[in-house]
Amino acid sequence: MSEIRDRAQRFLPLTEATYYVLISLVEPRHGYGIMQNAAALSGNRVKLGPGTLYGALTNLLKQGLIERAEEQDLEGERRKIYALTSLGMAVIVAECERLEALVRSGREAAEKILAAHKES
Repeated sequence: MSEIRDRAQRFLPLTEATYYVLISLVEPRHGYGIMQNAAALSGNRVKLGPGTLYGALTNLLKQGLIERAEEQDLEGERRKIYALTSLGMAVIVAECERLEALVRSGREAAEKILAAHKES
């Protein structure tokens, strides 16, 4: 395993909020854009409030998973644009692999349960 993959493993498992913040940053976005995208990706199941979002962004910046890409003037307001770092990208990949393994195991268990119920 490469060094970056080893480092990425240290951040797992991610909280659901952190997961959606990170995957929202596959394309650089400002805070409000992250909130909107997380809601869209989760089918409105995950709604990030400003406190949760900016707490997560602060932590992710400190951990080196994201960076400030630039600042934009939008409608007279300066907005900070955030982007993934290479470590942040590696964390997303590692978390997806972890979740896929969980789902695979869960499906196998569910199939056994269903088969046992059909027999009874």
